[in-house]
Amino acid sequence: MRAGDVAMQMTTVAETMPAREAVKVLAAQDLPGLIVVDGRGRPLTVLAGTQVLRMALPSYCQDDPALARVIDEAAADVIFEGIGERTVADLLPKHRTELPAVSKDATMLEVAAVMARANVPVVAVVDRERVMTGAITLDSLLDRMLGA
Repeated sequence: MRAGDVAMQMTTVAETMPAREAVKVLAAQDLPGLIVVDGRGRPLTVLAGTQVLRMALPSYCQDDPALARVIDEAAADVIFEGIGERTVADLLPKHRTELPAVSKDATMLEVAAVMARANVPVVAVVDRERVMTGAITLDSLLDRMLGA
């Protein structure tokens, strides 16, 4: 099985998109991360859902998760106010790693290797011009590899 056979259409985001909108896309589509693209649809990087959490959660909760108990569940939705008026670009790591992308002819093992090397939960499938034609999530990769 090849990447082109498994790839699915996925909503992408631009670096200029408000971070709050990106969070809504993540939640609405139950995605582990988002692929950030340029104006021509070429993937630039992956914004993992965990990176969104890092920007949203107060640092004291990250430093000591037990301190998160001081916030009751009813007020937990306030946490995402920590994103403020940031954009997707503001949520991205300062030092980007290589782009997690594969060609449509990549094997599932190649996809897994790229995903593991980049430490991301989603990989872009690109054509010869590096335009994204689809994406493969960790969940769908594992389903294929395990024969589910």
